[in-house]
Amino acid sequence: MVLEPDLSFISKPDSTRCSGLNFRTFRWMQTMIFTIEEINKNEQLLPDIKLGYKIYDSCNTHFHALRAVVTLVNGQEETATDSSCTPSVPAVIGDGGSTLSIVVARLLGVFKVPQISYFSSCACLSNKEEYPAFLRTIPSDFFQVSALAQLVKHFGWTWIGTVAGSGDYGRLGVQILNEQIRQLGACIAFTESIPKNHAPGKISQIVKIIKASSAKVVVVFSVEQDAQAVFQEVLRQNLTGIQWIASEAWVTAALLSSPEYLQILGGSVGFAIRRADIPGLKKFLLKLNPSSANENPFVLEFWEKNFGCSFQKRDNDTNESKPLCTGHEDLAARENIYSDVTQLRVSYNVYKSVYALAHSLHNMRACENGKGPFANATCPNISSIEPWQLLHYLKNVQFTNALGEETSFDENGDPMPVYDLVNWQEANDGSIKFVTVGKFDSILNQNPKLKIDEETIIWNGQKRQVPMSVCSESCPPGTRKGIKPGFPICCFDCILCADGEISNQTDSITCIKCLPEFWSNIKRDECIPKEVEYLSFADTMGITLMSVSLLGSFLTIAIAAVFAYYRNTPIVKANNSELSFLILVSLVLCFLCSLAFIGQPTTWSCMLRHTVFGIAFVLCISCLLGKTIVVLFAFKANHPGSNMMKWFGPTQQRAVIFLCTLIQVLICTVWLVISPSSPVKTMNFQSSKIILECDVGSVMAFSLVLGYIGFLSCLCFLLAFLARKLPDNFNEAKFITFSMLIFFAVWITFIPAYVSSPGKYTVAVEIFAILSSSFGLLVCLFFPKCYIILMKPEKNTKKHLMGKTASEKRI
Repeated sequence: MVLEPDLSFISKPDSTRCSGLNFRTFRWMQTMIFTIEEINKNEQLLPDIKLGYKIYDSCNTHFHALRAVVTLVNGQEETATDSSCTPSVPAVIGDGGSTLSIVVARLLGVFKVPQISYFSSCACLSNKEEYPAFLRTIPSDFFQVSALAQLVKHFGWTWIGTVAGSGDYGRLGVQILNEQIRQLGACIAFTESIPKNHAPGKISQIVKIIKASSAKVVVVFSVEQDAQAVFQEVLRQNLTGIQWIASEAWVTAALLSSPEYLQILGGSVGFAIRRADIPGLKKFLLKLNPSSANENPFVLEFWEKNFGCSFQKRDNDTNESKPLCTGHEDLAARENIYSDVTQLRVSYNVYKSVYALAHSLHNMRACENGKGPFANATCPNISSIEPWQLLHYLKNVQFTNALGEETSFDENGDPMPVYDLVNWQEANDGSIKFVTVGKFDSILNQNPKLKIDEETIIWNGQKRQVPMSVCSESCPPGTRKGIKPGFPICCFDCILCADGEISNQTDSITCIKCLPEFWSNIKRDECIPKEVEYLSFADTMGITLMSVSLLGSFLTIAIAAVFAYYRNTPIVKANNSELSFLILVSLVLCFLCSLAFIGQPTTWSCMLRHTVFGIAFVLCISCLLGKTIVVLFAFKANHPGSNMMKWFGPTQQRAVIFLCTLIQVLICTVWLVISPSSPVKTMNFQSSKIILECDVGSVMAFSLVLGYIGFLSCLCFLLAFLARKLPDNFNEAKFITFSMLIFFAVWITFIPAYVSSPGKYTVAVEIFAILSSSFGLLVCLFFPKCYIILMKPEKNTKKHLMGKTASEKRI
């Protein structure tokens, strides 16, 4: 915090002063002093050379950071009037924050004064055109962002919220993170920025947005002070159930690891810079004594704040109960972040920064002495070091420290990225402990670079199951993603694949069309062979039609047997028994030909079904035509002794039947030779089924067959209609007329039913038409005669048939 001077405009105001002391940053400073003293005691590294230091407080403001670096460059204190542009120090270690380092790096880059930061991770500082003298021992945020993006991808989170800190660290870090998350196919639910002044209204609005969002994973990319402002509001609004992802700036921050934050931050994960145990550091920290205040002006302030005492009574001290400090207080008795060396991460970066400078100086001296990797180069004068010379050696330094880790800088001044994946878990005493559950290490050169031990992670809410954070639930196999207008690509509807299409993977973008002979199952996740459909003998419909067909055949044979038994009776003789038996034979063929339409179509069954049907019906109708002509000719002979019947005797009747049938046989023969009917698989009418049916082959031949049957039927009907009013007892024309009417009614209704019936029902309609017309002919032509023969034998006489009964005579 900065204490502003009293602006009375009467006297010259005092300089602004920093107020407050952060124990964590104080430990970083003590680590630097410890490292310098360790190097000065090392006889192998820079022998006979002692390192010194100057410490300035940037006060976490641009102004103080810039004033401190100007003082270092000038070599003069701020009160001096004489200044020089010759840098007084060869190198600067700091600043901690990225925002302040950017200000400092721009100025130091002008003078080529090397700057090594231990905590400035902003990816922008890798730009050597803007910051030519900047190096760091903390990995660039580019690598941290890459690790965070891989973490998001690893756990399948596709709907992420991001919160950026107030400085360049948070703003630029979130910008790169959002880009990489989108490249991996995930989406950003919201991005909010924490205001620099931590305005309560704005912070409250951020938390309300988090609460209202369906995203359950939120990345907070900020320094610990910004993060604390947000989490205090989270506690106030009692927001729970969020899986927080921490950036390395606050993932191990003591400011947030107090028990009060456990209910919301327990289970949080994030990448922390590598932890190390620095031998001797704890002992050094606890040896701190107020007597060293001359060397370190911050010691007294730390002592007073740590022990709650004061070294002198100040007139403006409002706390009269504050005791005086003795200087003999026991640091070991106080447990705080200063003496806690269990999470030495940034402190370890400070340790490496100092050693990088020392090894660079050592290499310069080795070059001067004709040794080391730069022995053959033009060597600088170690007693008069120019900053740009040290910068050259720093860029090329490479060493392995006492902890076994190799340190070097790439062309951007960045170290090799090494991160620990840290999980916030509750310790036995109710405090928060940081458990390493994974690693992101490019040194291992592994692909992927991220390695996670999932079994050791405890997520938010003390859960072992990985939390879900998706805008839309994954689409199961059998569905595809459908775009939601106005929403990101991660928000989608799951649309069931259309018939005949499948998706066998989760979150499929498109459905795959099945091959023509396959169809999708009910779940739409597998293509299965299509059901082959035809009128089978095993089907209920097939069994029914077959039974009716056989019944018709048996009835016809039974009638033929009756006619054969009573062949010498008048009614059989009067109806031309030869033609009657021929009609009965043709009707048996008509009934039996329907069986060829049932069962799996084969080449032979397809050729037989229509040809046998056509020939059998033509034979039957030809016989009826012959009978009709006989009746007509018989009753048109007007006087006795007329020789009209000799022109249409039995021989002529047989000739007419033979000729009419022969024409149909010729049509069917040509049809079978040129383009016969054959079995085909039809997949267009019913997509889910393969309809196995007979293709007629030649449509013209099929039309001729049906047309010829229709022609004969019309001719037969016309002649029968003309003979319908002849004497009833001897006249058969009215029965032929009625049978033809039934025949026409059946086949006229057959046409629309045949066209509109799907699959096997088409064949069923055709069989029904054949059976109906056959039964119509059988019933109309033969049932009346059988009735007289069997039930009314007294009418089966010549007198009755001639119409000469006694009653008729009296009339």
